[in-house]
Amino acid sequence: MAYKSKTLAAVIPCYKEETQIGMVIDTMPDYVDHIVIIDDCSPDKTSEVVRGYMENNDRIVLIVHEENQGVGGAIASGYKWARDNGVDYAVVMAGDGQMDPDDMPALLDVMVDGQVNYAKGNRLIYPRAKDLIPPVRYFGNSVLSLLTKVASGYWHISDSQTGYTVIDREGLERIDWDDMYKRYGQPNDLLVKLNIEKLRVRDVPIRPVYGVGEQSGIKVSKVITKISRVLLKGFLHRMNEKYIVRDFHPLVLFYAAGALQLIIGLFFLLRVLFVWATAGDAPIASLILMMFMMSMSMQAFFFAMLFDMQDNRDLR
Repeated sequence: MAYKSKTLAAVIPCYKEETQIGMVIDTMPDYVDHIVIIDDCSPDKTSEVVRGYMENNDRIVLIVHEENQGVGGAIASGYKWARDNGVDYAVVMAGDGQMDPDDMPALLDVMVDGQVNYAKGNRLIYPRAKDLIPPVRYFGNSVLSLLTKVASGYWHISDSQTGYTVIDREGLERIDWDDMYKRYGQPNDLLVKLNIEKLRVRDVPIRPVYGVGEQSGIKVSKVITKISRVLLKGFLHRMNEKYIVRDFHPLVLFYAAGALQLIIGLFFLLRVLFVWATAGDAPIASLILMMFMMSMSMQAFFFAMLFDMQDNRDLR
């Protein structure tokens, strides 16, 4: 079966999901044509469980990594299979059952109608999201969503860390999946690459699912630090590729001016603190220069962000 005459593959990255993957397979909607499960070198019996299901389910495709590549690497393998097998849409679902199959039609409908190239779930705008999402997860996701807006240029999206997404054939063919970030920053890195290719993205409200037996070893502090580095690298790459190499936009000059003024402002701030600590009095000239540079830096950043919002307004 197909969804509204479109072939659909569910890409399911797995690592140590022997207790959960069966539930994901059992609840997979009938309109999904291919269930592409990627075992990312699990040390448990994930592959054995999947092979048991394959005996009575010809929709299942099992890809086994000989070395652990991370969730991003597993998703990339599934995407490449979907691309090479002519699939119209590839939807990513977790192997631990944290994504509700009932939300899939909402994601697919905005794709089938030809409105966007990439649809992603958004748990943060779901009613009572704060009550359903653990507070630490909610805070970490909100911080990363803000940083991802700046880095990716998709100012209208949030819940950047959701893995419940759908991409169309155009996106599958235009993105270099071998160049995709392979760890937990994959959704953020992908958004940057989608923006460079000027592909349209939209958020769709989905229900947060927790407490279904999933296990997470993610530490929010480490994830925020690591993904922030991914986002900084992606932001610089997007500025260069989209606004210098492929075309030119003055917003890069505003970002550059803001960064330079910020550095100068921080220099004068350190000088003020040093003189105050050693001489007991803050130098007025340095204090004024520090405040002036900081103010000009913020204005330059805000203008750059405004230009970026305007340039990407059609990618909704």
